[in-house]
Amino acid sequence: MPSSPAPADTRTPLPDSAIAAGCSALTRFLPSQVFFPGSGVYDYEVGNFWSNTQIRRPACVVRPTSAGDVSTVVRGSRATGARFAVRAGGHMAVPGANSIDDGILVVMSNLTRISIAPDRASVDVGPGLTWEDVYAYLINFERIAVGGRIAPIGVAGLTLGGGIGFQGNARGWAADNVLEYEVVLASGEVVVANETSSADLFWALKGGGANFGIVTNFKLRTVPSTKVLAGIYTIDGSHMEALITAVADYASHNNDPLSHILPLVEIVNQTTTIGLVLFYDSATEANPAPLERFFAIPATNSTVAFKTVTEFVIERNSFSIPDINDVLFAGTVVGGNGGDVRAAIQLTHDVFYGKLPDLYATVPPAALEYVSIGWQPVPGLWLEASRRSNPGGNPLGLGSSSSSAVGGEEEKVHVAWVGIVMWKDARYDDAVERWIRDVTDAINGAAREKGLYDPFVYMGDAAGFQDVFAGYGAENRERLLRVSREYDPDRVFQTLMPGGFKVGL
Repeated sequence: MPSSPAPADTRTPLPDSAIAAGCSALTRFLPSQVFFPGSGVYDYEVGNFWSNTQIRRPACVVRPTSAGDVSTVVRGSRATGARFAVRAGGHMAVPGANSIDDGILVVMSNLTRISIAPDRASVDVGPGLTWEDVYAYLINFERIAVGGRIAPIGVAGLTLGGGIGFQGNARGWAADNVLEYEVVLASGEVVVANETSSADLFWALKGGGANFGIVTNFKLRTVPSTKVLAGIYTIDGSHMEALITAVADYASHNNDPLSHILPLVEIVNQTTTIGLVLFYDSATEANPAPLERFFAIPATNSTVAFKTVTEFVIERNSFSIPDINDVLFAGTVVGGNGGDVRAAIQLTHDVFYGKLPDLYATVPPAALEYVSIGWQPVPGLWLEASRRSNPGGNPLGLGSSSSSAVGGEEEKVHVAWVGIVMWKDARYDDAVERWIRDVTDAINGAAREKGLYDPFVYMGDAAGFQDVFAGYGAENRERLLRVSREYDPDRVFQTLMPGGFKVGL
């Protein structure tokens, strides 16, 4: 996220009558919370995004301070037909997902309440907070929540998309650890969704995105935490074979839920290095067995040490480059044994690297700030933790697909891959888009041929062209659509809020 306001899009299209009416109505009901072009607040908020590709030119910006204010915005949009977008942390690098041209931009910047329960087992968190905010608050109580791995990632976007965190092998997805949501529905009604109240909505919000309402409070489970063993273990690119073998071995055989890894193959100035994110949830164990296979590979640098989770996500914030164009794209491969898993990881690596000359042919290397592919193992250990933390389940469907040919579910090891491109100059936006589509199709096609394909696409890493909900499985997708129609019969969040991943009309 930029440390100072990024320059706004210079386009100035005239708002249509519905948009003008919507902004005008909001100034009557929320006079101190609506901002127009030319104001400092407007200029700041329209540029307050992780990637320049997200920046749009809304007709007005609204800063609600309560669920009631959000309800007013939704009711006003319905009454006037004005389109709107909602931005919480602003970290989803999908153009139009959390901003809008000409419509109403609703920003959660002032919904930042945070309060731990008297028994310290849960914390109420506003949608305007980042995970750095949450971790920094909770460490005062020697607690932690399951959440993001980089400081500026927002609570809302990560959690509504399922949420990969450091404690996945022990506690499942971030969404599995949400105990309750406060939600503004399409009607403007404010409801609470938990295991016993609006239980179908509670299920749908655990990975269903922004298809059901606007969440104005998350009640998160907390667990004890002081310090952890964590850091970036940097490896020269010449050790790629050893890295892939170690990742496959870890994904296939690790049975220690306290451990977590994220290997990122990083290309800067056409030079490859490996940035290996290592995490072990202990304040005392300096040489955990699950990480030994990685420590055996020589490092060029290592920051692995005991630190708080807050310190670690701030350290990882070097990954967020201000005033840059970013895009992520993702998929999943799956194996039934160690050899299959290694072959699946190798396949994604080889296809990605094989396509790099095509990228360099259309985008000058000097314009490319960063290119990367990484792998997130999601083994049975993770899925078992998900079921323990959240017996009611989630819609993600990972582990229930029959699209791969590697054997029974209990034998599968899923590896979610993510590609990242960061570049300068919007002239190359279309070229990058074409390249990531080509790479995605090529990886998926090669994986299908080898029987190593799984349709799951993690929403938090997906590109705008990817069909996230198809990867959840037909049954879960249909159930999400039913829940969406029940709580939003007029399809407000499918039509008036056009951005993001849509479950359908």
